Amino acid sequence: MEGQNSAETTEFDAYAADYDQALSKGLAISGEGKEFFASGRMTWLAGLVEKRGERPSVALDFGCGTGSATPFFFEHFRLETLYGTDVSEESLTLARDTWKELPCRFSAVGTEPEEAVDLAYCNGVFHHIPVAERAEAISRVFRSLKPGGLFALWENNPWNPVTRYAMSKVPFDRDAILLWPGETRRLLEAGGFEVLRTDFVFFFPRSLRVFRGVEPWLCKVPFGGQYLVLARKGG
Repeated sequence: MEGQNSAETTEFDAYAADYDQALSKGLAISGEGKEFFASGRMTWLAGLVEKRGERPSVALDFGCGTGSATPFFFEHFRLETLYGTDVSEESLTLARDTWKELPCRFSAVGTEPEEAVDLAYCNGVFHHIPVAERAEAISRVFRSLKPGGLFALWENNPWNPVTRYAMSKVPFDRDAILLWPGETRRLLEAGGFEVLRTDFVFFFPRSLRVFRGVEPWLCKVPFGGQYLVLARKGG
């Protein structure tokens, strides 16, 4: 995000073209590809949003990278516009080229619209942001949301040893500083958000997929590979 040093930004520029290949080194242990997880996150989030009776028409993918989540936004929500912001211009260029047929606007972090977004989404980004700069990143998302807008912050679960192992295999994740769920909630609350819930997802690898049907009942068990903190901007 904005404030990362040039070396960090250049690192993600360097991986833009080979991002999927690098990420697959970590995901291999699960037996699934990135689409499985991207779809799963959006399916879970869409269910929560629907239960709340929300109908977002404008969304923000904060730290969108190459736009991997983009098709799943439009699959699950009736969006008029999707904004995607990132620090890597190389990644943004790929996103623009890949999703040019969809109503998307990809631009640098710091260009988020003001109080225009119904739903903000962020996956696996904050563990790359220097600790001292995370509060400002939260503020950027807060300012982009309309009053009452939702922020879905997904992070890798440091309580899960498989997640830690997987991250050690991904070149750009090896030095990441993970966020504990309580830390993420406090960060959001300090930024003015009302925390609505914390869910844990992705418990079973492909080899144990027969058990995935019980995962909705395990969402409060802090062992899933990732967790979601869903928050709301008051007003």
